[in-house]
Amino acid sequence: MRAAVLHETGQDKLEILDDVETTGFGPGRVRIRVRATGLCHSDLSAMSGVLPQPAPFVPGHEGAGEVLEVGEGVTNVRPGDRVVVCWLPACGACPACRRGQTELCLAGFMNAGTPNFKRPGGDVFGFAGTGTFAEEVVVDAGCAVPIPDDVPFDIAALIGCGVTTGLGAALNTADVEAGSSVAVIGCGGVGISAIQGARLKGAAEIVAVDPVASRREAALRFGATRAVAPGELPDAKQAVTAGEGFDYVFEVVGRSATARTAYENTRRGGTLVVVGAGAMDDHLQLNMFELFFDEKRILPSMYGGGDVLRSYERTVALWRAGRIDLEGLITHRVPLGDINEALDQMRTGVALRTCIEI
Repeated sequence: MRAAVLHETGQDKLEILDDVETTGFGPGRVRIRVRATGLCHSDLSAMSGVLPQPAPFVPGHEGAGEVLEVGEGVTNVRPGDRVVVCWLPACGACPACRRGQTELCLAGFMNAGTPNFKRPGGDVFGFAGTGTFAEEVVVDAGCAVPIPDDVPFDIAALIGCGVTTGLGAALNTADVEAGSSVAVIGCGGVGISAIQGARLKGAAEIVAVDPVASRREAALRFGATRAVAPGELPDAKQAVTAGEGFDYVFEVVGRSATARTAYENTRRGGTLVVVGAGAMDDHLQLNMFELFFDEKRILPSMYGGGDVLRSYERTVALWRAGRIDLEGLITHRVPLGDINEALDQMRTGVALRTCIEI
């Protein structure tokens, strides 16, 4: 089958190969025909080495498709079912799961160290234990989440990561208060989803911050009340909050510099929500006096900060009701053979989400 492979960490291009095979099918496992997958910035971060991932590997973790085959003991799906690929399944038994913090379950991360594919030259891993830039993938049964037949594959793929992460940051982690002021720094697919979540919660002012003009324009369509370039944020802070700072600031870039900017633009007693996935050697500096004196809450948001399965169901319900726009997030579509074009669209910022049709 065909798959897009990164041979070595640090390379910026993927190679489309047709000699890749899935591995690991058996009891408790599911084989999925991937129909659509989104390109998430985390895929680029894994390619560059910002996020740890053994190589060679097939990127992609935001996917949807149909079940081809199920192993012994699998009861949650059957052949022919439409499914979202969940890259962070909950085991249900670890301390985090028992506390109800299923988004902190480490079972999914353990899958990243087990090869999902093979080639004549040896094993190939799947990013985050999945690897959806391939025609087929074999995953644990918990990674295959059934969805209704009326949800298109491209929409379902977005629910698999970016939309769940952004919406959840506003709905679950921050629990944005109605009438509040919000700033979102970084307005790709995840940031736009955070904007939609803040709008759903009734935020009075939502300021979108992004260096790319097309993303700022898009943010206004999705619910932002203002959209500014990073250099214009101080003026927006003054205009919206009289200089006090925003009630909630979402950092959706994953860099210490933007996290520091987010902190400085959060009002005293306000909430900074860290959504972007950054590097282990990129350190955010805060002095102990400001940390104490400003009493700002710093809330990291992992995969939307809530139960993933419930979040999927909620997103489908909101989409069906017309409360959120998912179709509009897909600004570009490319076949798997043009995956490197999609990478360029992500790097330049021209795309909110590129759908790779497989």
